[in-house]
Amino acid sequence: MLRASTLLLAAGLALPLLAQAAEDPAVAQLTQRLMAIQANPDASQLAAFERLQAQQAVAELAKAKRRDLDQARYLAERRVEIAETSVRAALAQREVDQLERTRSELLIEASRRDAQRARQEAERLRVQAQIQAEESERLRLAAEQEALARQDAETALTSVAGKQTARLSAAQQSAAKLAREEAELVAGSKLPGSKFDTRGEVFTFNGDAFAAGKGSLSGGAKGQAKALAEYLNIGKKGRVRIEAYDAAAGVGEQRAQALRDALVAAGVSASRLQVSGKKAAATKARSAEVIIAP
Repeated sequence: MLRASTLLLAAGLALPLLAQAAEDPAVAQLTQRLMAIQANPDASQLAAFERLQAQQAVAELAKAKRRDLDQARYLAERRVEIAETSVRAALAQREVDQLERTRSELLIEASRRDAQRARQEAERLRVQAQIQAEESERLRLAAEQEALARQDAETALTSVAGKQTARLSAAQQSAAKLAREEAELVAGSKLPGSKFDTRGEVFTFNGDAFAAGKGSLSGGAKGQAKALAEYLNIGKKGRVRIEAYDAAAGVGEQRAQALRDALVAAGVSASRLQVSGKKAAATKARSAEVIIAP
């Protein structure tokens, strides 16, 4: 309401000034400057109070007496300058405000674009991380499957190897049994007792295979040696070690040599045989061993 009242008053004051302008060139010049402000659509609504004061000062100039003319002219010129300056300042402030709004809008738009780029980058990284996680999981599952397949293969190979070993052992034992039977039939005597251990197949001549303290074979031991020689010639082609025992020094060596001579006489190659006599307490369970290497 104050602004509207000010504009109406300014319009009312401008009409007399136009009538006075023809009589006083200063009034005409100042009035034109004020009307130029009013005619500018960008400035017509600015600095209304300062313009009103300027119009009042110009009106006072138009009706001033001669003695007050200089002071009235000076005041009117200052008021018009103040009005013009105020209008320019308001226009400048309006431009600054517009620039500030534009700047704020640009900053907001830039912030939005930055936020959008940040969201896009975050989404790209999320997708990339998800792809990497899926690839890692795929590789882990593939590794587990490969490990299981390898384990199954090793189990199968172990099973096959075990079965083959068992079949081979069974075949060897069967062949050994047949060879024993054949050797005993050919020799007409029984083989000495035997067993398998880590050393190979071991035949044991009991304590009655030799006379007490003697190195020569008894009659029964000679028959066992002949049967053993047949067995060695039929199926066992490996090296043979003869170990004999007795408590007396040198008797074990004599027994081993005697058993070697019996095997050689029965047809076993002497190059296959190794002898070893050992000093040990003589027992009925063991006086000599013939060890066939595996």
